[in-house]
Amino acid sequence: MAVKDRDRFSTATRIRLIGEQTAARVYRSQTKRQARRSRLTGRAALLALVVCSLIVALAYPMRQYVSQRADIADLQQEKDETRRRVEQLRDMKARWQDDAYAEQQARARLHYVMPGETGYIVIDPGAAEQPRADRGSAGRPWYVNVWDGVDKSDAAER
Repeated sequence: MAVKDRDRFSTATRIRLIGEQTAARVYRSQTKRQARRSRLTGRAALLALVVCSLIVALAYPMRQYVSQRADIADLQQEKDETRRRVEQLRDMKARWQDDAYAEQQARARLHYVMPGETGYIVIDPGAAEQPRADRGSAGRPWYVNVWDGVDKSDAAER
């Protein structure tokens, strides 16, 4: 037993015990630090940086792509409308090439009559009673009246 007690208090044993105690303290503090340390590692930060840079790099081309797709859709719609208008104009051209249609339109629009027929124009009796908006135009110069007529016809088309 005396040998054990002597080993217990020997310098080498004391140093070894102090080393073990210190290692245990260091190990405990490391585990506490690891528990407190954030989960963001250097690799995760680098990955986040790469992902953000890719998003920023692709944002402008994606916006351009979406914008161009919208332009293409608008142009397709315009093309379809133009195609329908061309078809209408072709139909109208085919109708005007028919002599019966041309004669009908001349009679209706220009009040043409065939030889031997008597043409009549029926005037609405209520039209004479309606006040005319242009009664004050008699005192104005002619070019002002012409210009007003152009403005009114332009407004009627809208």
